[in-house]
Amino acid sequence: MLSNVEIEELKKTALNVRKNILKMIHSAKSGHPGGSLSGADILTLLYKKVLNIPTDWDKSENFNTRDRFILSKGHASPVLYAVLAEIGFIEEAELMTFRKLNSRLQGHPSRNYIHGVEASTGSLGQGLSLGCGIAMGLKLDSINAKTFVYLGDGELQEGSCWEAFMQAGHRKLNNLIAIIDRNKLQIDGCTEDVMSLGDVASKINQFGWNTCEINGHDFNEIYEACETAKKSDKPFAIIANTIKGKGVSFMENQAGWHGKAPNDEQLNQALEELK
Repeated sequence: MLSNVEIEELKKTALNVRKNILKMIHSAKSGHPGGSLSGADILTLLYKKVLNIPTDWDKSENFNTRDRFILSKGHASPVLYAVLAEIGFIEEAELMTFRKLNSRLQGHPSRNYIHGVEASTGSLGQGLSLGCGIAMGLKLDSINAKTFVYLGDGELQEGSCWEAFMQAGHRKLNNLIAIIDRNKLQIDGCTEDVMSLGDVASKINQFGWNTCEINGHDFNEIYEACETAKKSDKPFAIIANTIKGKGVSFMENQAGWHGKAPNDEQLNQALEELK
């Protein structure tokens, strides 16, 4: 259980993450605010309280034993970049170069440029397979580290995700943790209208995983789920119910804000709300 002081600090950090997400996308005049805002609390908690990652990255003697994090829904790169800035891997001023020519902060993250980016992602449905490979490699090398994969729920319509769920269950990869951003919206509308996912937890359980369902904006629930997942005897999936566009009234639960930049007036209104 997190203390009240820890929760308040996490709230402040997540608030700044949300502000930077909006500023980045506004500056670039393109990007994906909805699914970035829905994940701000989850990624803030992960990087601040859960992931074992050396602050000096590959210069650390503990580099090989670090936890791995894969942003499978690579279009939500603004939330990853904003959180990496909070832990000192990116200068906050550099965030405003997002999606601009010669910037290290590409629209989809590349492992070639930024410390903390484990895999170049963006083609939906690939992240969990990457996670399986990394988790298997860690086991073969007897490295006691966890692999976290953050997926979108619309992404689960990709068949490759279910092949990866099957593979991880078969291999008993209890060092693999999937976190599903269940905001129930994708670029074309409601996930249940585009292609119904049904009972996600029940389906994943059938592949030999343990699962739990949480409020993806409650820091204690996220933290407790991650701590439970770390001790699981099977691969573990956390289904995090979230609100797309969380924190900005006119973006919340609106599929239209999946991939659209706010204009000047909209940015000012959003930042005012985030005070």
